[in-house]
Amino acid sequence: MNKTVKTAVAGVVGAVMAGSASVAAAAESVNVAFFLEWATPNQIAKVDKAYDDAMGVDVNWTDFSTGVAMTEAMLAGDIDIAYSQGLAPFVTAVRQGAPLKMVSIAVVYEANDCFVNNGLGISSSNASELEGKTVAVPLNTMADFSFRKQMAALGVDTSTMTIVDQAPADGAVSLADGSVAMACIFGGASAKAAGEVGTPIMSSQEKVDAGIGSFDVVSVTEKFATENPGLLETFLEVTHEANANWTGSDAQIRKVAADAGMDFETTKNQMSGFIFPTVEEQKAQYFGDGGVASAAAESLGAVFTKTNISNYSGSLARTIDGSYLN
Repeated sequence: MNKTVKTAVAGVVGAVMAGSASVAAAAESVNVAFFLEWATPNQIAKVDKAYDDAMGVDVNWTDFSTGVAMTEAMLAGDIDIAYSQGLAPFVTAVRQGAPLKMVSIAVVYEANDCFVNNGLGISSSNASELEGKTVAVPLNTMADFSFRKQMAALGVDTSTMTIVDQAPADGAVSLADGSVAMACIFGGASAKAAGEVGTPIMSSQEKVDAGIGSFDVVSVTEKFATENPGLLETFLEVTHEANANWTGSDAQIRKVAADAGMDFETTKNQMSGFIFPTVEEQKAQYFGDGGVASAAAESLGAVFTKTNISNYSGSLARTIDGSYLN
């Protein structure tokens, strides 16, 4: 595992076979959730229809504003695979009894930023002044997890705050119009907008020093994984092939930017902080007994302990399955 990946992991606690197109499929189409403003190499395969060709079915992509919305669509039967769902909404869903599985790591990245309105003069050195104020947080997402970890590291009592549940784009607007003192954000364009009127409460180095990091996952419904293991394996093969072919060329960035709904520079800057672990790295470090995936999920689950959980029992590790990685 390379040094960069090891560093990112510490913050949280090739080619596709030519015969893949003939994969026997019970499904006639596959529905995949993804995020706009979240640039990843597999969007080239998405645009080029490489998934459709390799899987031998129509692959339909739907964008969502949060990982929580992805879960709701999966439970409704509208989505089979969620690409780059945050670990937080995945863990929250599983703890509430949702029949989902984590089957791969999509991207490792720096913990999401929480931007404080520049007019307030609040930074990490006087963060306690946030107490009693209103903040925008997309609840049960990785931005929420980052918010809680950052506030804990800075000694801020979140129980004194008024926390409003807002998607990143809405949070950026609220920060700009003064409705909130701080907004916790993910997504390139939303973060760029928030950065025009606010400043992250913690720097990148402060987050690293506090051991705060993040990764997103590829999750599936248990039904889809059970009925279509070949399709799932091929989906992951195409994804990892796209990652392996990523060079960060201007042409690649432009293609991804167009699909992600961002401009060239925003996309380039966002992706410069992203890490896409290989299959080998995922098997060795994330999955299996004592892997990063299960350890991080259990740790995050403790942060998001709910009082209304009625269907969850046992270890989250049982929902983490790396057997589809080839």
